Amino acid sequence: MFIPKNENYLNPNFAYLCTMLSKKTKYGLKALTYLAQKKDRNPVPIGEIAQQNNISQKFLESILLTLRRTGVLASKKGKGGGYYLLKEPANIQMTDVIRVLEGPIAMVPCVSLNFYEKCDDCPDEVACSVHKLMLQVRDSALEIYRSNTLADLI
Repeated sequence: MFIPKNENYLNPNFAYLCTMLSKKTKYGLKALTYLAQKKDRNPVPIGEIAQQNNISQKFLESILLTLRRTGVLASKKGKGGGYYLLKEPANIQMTDVIRVLEGPIAMVPCVSLNFYEKCDDCPDEVACSVHKLMLQVRDSALEIYRSNTLADLI
């Protein structure tokens, strides 16, 4: 298959197949990995996390707030404050992190386990070639995410 070198190219007929990890998720994984590497589990200032991972502090703040609201992180205000993991890295599943930051793992809604929706343009899911392929893609991605925790990234 020919793939143009221009990264801005996006054929609308194949938009559902062109999925890349968002910067939000990439930076979230980097920040979580940085926190997991800190053995003492003391709060780490957001400025330190941002600087050590080359992430905009403002953008990182919104990512860490999302992770805090969903119970992955906690924060402490004031002197000695910052963000820290609420669980041991071995207990933070990649499926949970990806779903929180990226959304559904499935590339099309008709194969999603948690966000299922019937496709408007598909009269028969059972006979749909895209559905069959995307089931395999979803299952492969889930296998990788389920078999990895934050501890596996450090």
